Amino acid sequence: MFENQKILPAVRNMKDFETFLKSQYDYGVFLELHMSQIKAVFEMAKMKEKKMFLHADLVQGLKNDEYAAEYLCQEVGPYGLISTKANVILKARQKGVKAIQRIFILDSNALKRNIMLIQKAQPDFVEVLPGLIPKVIKEIHEKTARDVFAGGLIDTVDEVEEALNAGAKAVTTSNTSLWRRLYC
Repeated sequence: MFENQKILPAVRNMKDFETFLKSQYDYGVFLELHMSQIKAVFEMAKMKEKKMFLHADLVQGLKNDEYAAEYLCQEVGPYGLISTKANVILKARQKGVKAIQRIFILDSNALKRNIMLIQKAQPDFVEVLPGLIPKVIKEIHEKTARDVFAGGLIDTVDEVEEALNAGAKAVTTSNTSLWRRLYC
């Protein structure tokens, strides 16, 4: 588990953010924020002592490059940044912010390319999508020596447990019913 959490709640909208703020989870993920919301929602999270990852690629109105990553790290101060871009991961690490490399595994070539990318960028964590492939979770962890989060298409408690049993540290999900059922 990641910091005693099986689930990293992924917040897609303000209603989910309010649900997250009322929850007992300490760590969560912001998805799909508009640039104008970032500072305010991070201040609200910090007031409630919540530590938030921010998916840098999904911030509307902000390009997902190393300059945006530098801005986010310096001006917003997230617990961590999530990105598919190696340059964003490298900048987050340089600024002392946790970095999650998000990868999509479509086939064996994608797996090989992503393992090389992880080895180059050296993120703190890797998020594997879809998270329903236990053998890939295990292989990514073994070949990169990085902790893995599983995300995408996970809808049931059994699927969460399968990902954790395969070696995932946690599951990222926007499914609020899973948040409620799996709080540890």
